[in-house]
Amino acid sequence: MISKGCEQCAKGGKMVLFVYGYCDQRDCFYCPLGENRKNVTDVYANERLVEDDQDVIEEAKRMDALGSSITGGEPQEAMAKTCRYISLLKDEFGEDHHIHLYTGITGGRENMRRLAEAGLDEVRFHPPYELWGDMHGTEWEDILYIAREEGLTPAFEIPGIRAEQEFLDFLDEGAADFCNVNEFEMSDGNYRRMQEEGFELRDGHMSAVEGSHDILAEMGDHERVYFCTSVFKDAAQHRNRLKRMARNIQREFDEVTDDGTLVYGKAWVGEDRLAELGVPEEFYAVKSDHVELAWWLLEEMVDEGDVPKGEIVEQYPTVNGTVVERTPLSAGQNATREGSTAD
Repeated sequence: MISKGCEQCAKGGKMVLFVYGYCDQRDCFYCPLGENRKNVTDVYANERLVEDDQDVIEEAKRMDALGSSITGGEPQEAMAKTCRYISLLKDEFGEDHHIHLYTGITGGRENMRRLAEAGLDEVRFHPPYELWGDMHGTEWEDILYIAREEGLTPAFEIPGIRAEQEFLDFLDEGAADFCNVNEFEMSDGNYRRMQEEGFELRDGHMSAVEGSHDILAEMGDHERVYFCTSVFKDAAQHRNRLKRMARNIQREFDEVTDDGTLVYGKAWVGEDRLAELGVPEEFYAVKSDHVELAWWLLEEMVDEGDVPKGEIVEQYPTVNGTVVERTPLSAGQNATREGSTAD
């Protein structure tokens, strides 16, 4: 079973809103947060540092977001901020903008009520690893029923460290709606600690941990367990989110690649020269010291000697517009991008 939130995420339609970098669960050796996110009060919408509420709205519009996921750190340790952003998104985009929240603490009834009143749809609990298999009869069982009573969809989202029958029991008992198991991964933030705990990378993978995939043998057949692989996160979730952004902001002359990047040409000529060459206005944009135009048109003009030089630029569609590649063009040089089909 795939939840509405996961369905939107697979389409690249979930904006990730990081609201608070502090967390009192300090002994999680697998915490993936990098130094720029750990123990900070900064807010990020996707990779965009949020200066004011409008930044959040603009980022959601930039990717034509279907919904948002609230994460941290620990969002429940900054309840006022967390609830304000949930309300902000619901007020701006309406009830159909699905919002789920990740949390590593139970929080209690008052927090569940506040989150529900703000507009949260779904809460995904991540119990501390040392409690797995021993949660029945504790606050971790209670909070599932409390969250549902307050109008939230309760679920689990756990790293694929090992299979655990108790999560399946909670599903069968009706306490939780589903359980997402994320393939265990190493990151820049946890690599050293993970190695110290004896974990190693899976052969041929950049981040997936050896043995995590084996959890499927014991938990994967349950209809309400979804195993999210590291490959899927990169190849589907992240790439589809970039594609949504790129399609939403692309200009008439931009090419959107299969990886969700934007490609265009850049030349140091005046607008008058383009007019002389008969280039339609919709095929270029004038900048302070250069023009940007269709890359294939620029390549043709350089090759024919109409423009002395230029370059083909490939960049991410994010706010900072990080450049992936620059390909110089000069007379007699052919840089045709035959391998890059627009999506």
